[in-house]
Amino acid sequence: MINEPFATGNSIIHRLDPRIRVGLTCGYVFVVALSYQFSVLVVALVISLALIVISQVKTTEVLKRIIWVNALIFLLWLLLPFTFYGDVLTHIGSFAIYRPGVVLAAQITLKSNAILLASIALMATMSFATLGHALYRLHIPEKIVHLLLMTYRYVFVIEQEYLRLVRAAKIRGFRPGTNANTYRTYSYVVGMLFVRAAARAERVHQAMLCRGFKGKFYSLQEFQISSVSWIFAILMTAIIVGLAFMEWSRFIPLF
Repeated sequence: MINEPFATGNSIIHRLDPRIRVGLTCGYVFVVALSYQFSVLVVALVISLALIVISQVKTTEVLKRIIWVNALIFLLWLLLPFTFYGDVLTHIGSFAIYRPGVVLAAQITLKSNAILLASIALMATMSFATLGHALYRLHIPEKIVHLLLMTYRYVFVIEQEYLRLVRAAKIRGFRPGTNANTYRTYSYVVGMLFVRAAARAERVHQAMLCRGFKGKFYSLQEFQISSVSWIFAILMTAIIVGLAFMEWSRFIPLF
């Protein structure tokens, strides 16, 4: 089942031209990912939160994704402060907490959350089909766009096939465990999954040819850059340039 909880809406960001959103997201993510100053990362996080507010997406859905990402980041907080050696910040029993590890974990936390929130606000607020057509309009190779669209569409079909195979195995008394029978059963499931995926791909290809497919997907949506899109693009470009200047100004010699 294709679930796009952020794609529907009537906010300012939803009405922006998808091509502009894709380009701004790439530039923003690039600058934030290469930044290390905490002042820049904190400002970027605030900007990402502002984009979430402007996009008017569901807060509960955003929180679900933030929790999953920060659960992985929490593992870094359990490792980096104790293993990234340098100046000792403090001690917990016989374990030393190193300042470089804490700094690195904090940087990763700020970067990850800022990038995630900005991506949700700018990219997830459009359907994947719209994203594919926007990438094509930005001169991304057509075969790559087709591969992305077809993969996104049928990865859920493959998931349903996998669940059907596992359900059939359980009905026949299969109980997973750490034994040879479990490994053998799962290998059969994976093999049948590839067989069914290949058969489904052949049927889909034949169905598309019967419907006149000639290697090109057409969009019913006309992409038009409105005055609001231009204003938003100018403001976000200024913000991206400002963040880049704040980060790399320390490398610019003062005369």
